[in-house]
Amino acid sequence: MAEPTPFDVPIRDESIRLGQFLKLANLVESGAEAKPVLADGLVRVNGEVETRRGRQLVVGDVVTLGPAAARVDDEAVGDDLPW
Repeated sequence: MAEPTPFDVPIRDESIRLGQFLKLANLVESGAEAKPVLADGLVRVNGEVETRRGRQLVVGDVVTLGPAAARVDDEAVGDDLPW
């Protein structure tokens, strides 16, 4: 099975915790949902199974969950987003 093409998710800081990123990228709806998905080994970071919710992600890291993949991207300057 081919890896899904990741979509970019901008972050404000230099890094973000995996649990927070899963919610930000809409791969899970809540932290409560993230915990069992991680515990079951369903999340991959850069192709490797990751079970730690606190894993620090940096720009360029790719997170895969099922058929979806998201890439950590740096926040675009002047994107007019409220956050």
